[in-house]
Amino acid sequence: MKILIVGASGTIGKEITYELEKDHEIIRAGRNGADVQVDNTSVESIRNMYEKVGMVDAVINASGGANFKPVDELTPELNEKGIESKLKGQINLVLTGMDYVNDGGSFTLTTGVMMDDPIPMGASAAMANGGVKAFVKASAIEMPRGIRINCVSPNIVQESWERIGHLFAGFNPVPAGKVARAFVKSVEGAQTGQNYEVY
Repeated sequence: MKILIVGASGTIGKEITYELEKDHEIIRAGRNGADVQVDNTSVESIRNMYEKVGMVDAVINASGGANFKPVDELTPELNEKGIESKLKGQINLVLTGMDYVNDGGSFTLTTGVMMDDPIPMGASAAMANGGVKAFVKASAIEMPRGIRINCVSPNIVQESWERIGHLFAGFNPVPAGKVARAFVKSVEGAQTGQNYEVY
């Protein structure tokens, strides 16, 4: 399969690439993409990426961010990062990319544990994660040409624990490689409309 991975240079993206490149052709995309650059907050940039890459069998998104602030400090402006990047950015990868995915292909997006197990200062990220999960579940019933769509919901990963573990008191981090296996399941499997939890 020809697989486009957005966010391939990130902590989880690298592991996804490692798991899939053994058996598939991988195209690495991101702000500093090895193969093609993309800013997922820009529809024009997303469209340009697809035009450069051409037809693919699967699209994986392992990118997207949000601001971590207490709710009483979370302004509409700060909340926009989660909306533009984590929520709209992923949805626009699907809406813009549908014509570039072959029949029977797939999209796999990324949600996250915070929508199910909230943490202080995580409301914006949880909002975006929950929106992506709902979009995946609802759109799966009407995707054209046998295209499947799923998302993966990772816990905090061990590789990020030193940097942001203080935000996840009492959580048990998981290896990024275990998260990557859920993306493999989505791409190589047959299910659709799923949110694969790796908690």
